[in-house]
Amino acid sequence: MPNLVQTINDTHSKTLGYLLWIFGFTGSHRFYFGKPITGTIWFFTGGLLGIGWLIDLFLIPQMDEEADHRYQTGLVDYNLTWVLLTFLGIFGVHRFFMGKIITGALYLFTGGFFTIGLIYDFWTLNEQITEVNRQ
Repeated sequence: MPNLVQTINDTHSKTLGYLLWIFGFTGSHRFYFGKPITGTIWFFTGGLLGIGWLIDLFLIPQMDEEADHRYQTGLVDYNLTWVLLTFLGIFGVHRFFMGKIITGALYLFTGGFFTIGLIYDFWTLNEQITEVNRQ
């Protein structure tokens, strides 16, 4: 029965997790899987001086499973939204994609609220997507 639940509620991708792991010393894969505190620690310590980064190579399947159980599927795709945040977040493209037109426009004209909003989104994007998907 757990496999059925995993298939129905597959919010995150191991493949994208491993691609982000390549830049894991920045904590990007940890932010993606909904672990902002350790993502921030990885960012400021270089993945715990590379040791935590290497250990995460083996922890990604577990982090993926936890994220799949924790977050809500729906119309907004987690993977695409995370890619948009990572590469175009300062322009608010991820917010437009989630239907948040007003804050998307504000991000566009203020550089992601002068990057403070961008940092906020790295911490809370999974919860924001879940909220939109529940509506």
